Amino acid sequence: MLTRLATLTAVAAAATLPAFAQAAPSAAGPSIMSQVLLFLPLILIFYFLLIRPQQQRAKKHKALIEGIKKGDTIVTSGGLVGKVTKPGDDEITVELADGVRVQIIKQMVIDVRGKNQPVAAND
Repeated sequence: MLTRLATLTAVAAAATLPAFAQAAPSAAGPSIMSQVLLFLPLILIFYFLLIRPQQQRAKKHKALIEGIKKGDTIVTSGGLVGKVTKPGDDEITVELADGVRVQIIKQMVIDVRGKNQPVAAND
């Protein structure tokens, strides 16, 4: 990933060198094309290091939430661990302890464990 990014940056830098090596600069300043070629590597870096990973994380979280079913053990963003008793469209009912059931908004779920996966012990 980093080698691909370094290659893209080197290619973009090499493309801008001829623009800077031109004869006398005009009074109006550098051309628009040379400015675009100067900022293109920065835009690519932001895309590959910030925007694309965030989109992938959002896609995984959406798939995780859509896959919640009855009997799954979930972990919420508040740190609650419980078993899903009634899944719904926007909310789910979770049993935290015997006889203790709460409704949670699906978007607050950060982890889904299967029916047979044990809950990690707090040490």
